[in-house]
Amino acid sequence: MSRSEDLLPIVNLTPVIPVVVLEDVSQAVPLALALVAGGLPAIEITLRTQAAIASIEAIASEVEGAIVGAGTVLSKGQLIAAARAGAMFIVSPGVNADLLAAADDSPVPFMPGSATPSEAMALMDLGYTIQKFFPAEQSGGIAYLKALGSPLPALSFCPTGGVDVKNAAAYLALQNVVCVGGSWVTPKEALAGNDFARIENLAREASRLGGEK
Repeated sequence: MSRSEDLLPIVNLTPVIPVVVLEDVSQAVPLALALVAGGLPAIEITLRTQAAIASIEAIASEVEGAIVGAGTVLSKGQLIAAARAGAMFIVSPGVNADLLAAADDSPVPFMPGSATPSEAMALMDLGYTIQKFFPAEQSGGIAYLKALGSPLPALSFCPTGGVDVKNAAAYLALQNVVCVGGSWVTPKEALAGNDFARIENLAREASRLGGEK
C-alpha cells in the first residue's frame, strides 16, 4: 500500500492548502473558521513559531470541518508533538532518517518534501507517491514539474514556495500537481488587523482555482 494513500483525500479536498504562520494562538480559531467558510478546510500551520502547536490543538478541537495539519516539521520530536496536538497531516520541506522513521511509526499521513529527481525517486521507493515540491519557484517551477511528469508518472506534487495567486492556476493545470500550498490566502497584514472577512474572501477565490485537466 502507498504510504500516501491516506493523504489523498486531504489533498483532493481543495486546490489550495493555506500555509499559515501564527504568532498568536487567539487567532487560530477565527482564522480556521474563515478558511473553512471560504472553502479551504485543509490548513497547514507551520511549526515556525511558539504558538504553532497550541494553534493546531485549538483548531483540531474547536473548528468543525477543519482538517488541520502541521508544516515545516523537521524532526521526530516535532512530528510527535504535532500528532499529539491533533494534526491530521504532516508536511516537511525535506527528510532525514529520524523523520522518516517517526512518520513510519505514526498513523498521521505524511507529505515529505523533495526538490530533485533523486530525492523524489528515493521517497517513491518508500511508498510516498504524493510529495511536497519545495521550494517550487526557486527549484525550477512549472517547467521543472512538467519535465518530471514523463519519467516519474506515478508521482503527484504539492508545489509550495513562491506559489501565489498569479501562478497557482498554471501549477494546478499540470497533470502531476494535486494541489498547491501558499501563504497569499492569509497575508500578514490581514492577520495583523484580524481581518478574517478578507481572509475568507481570499479563501473563496482560491477555492475556485484549478478545474478539469
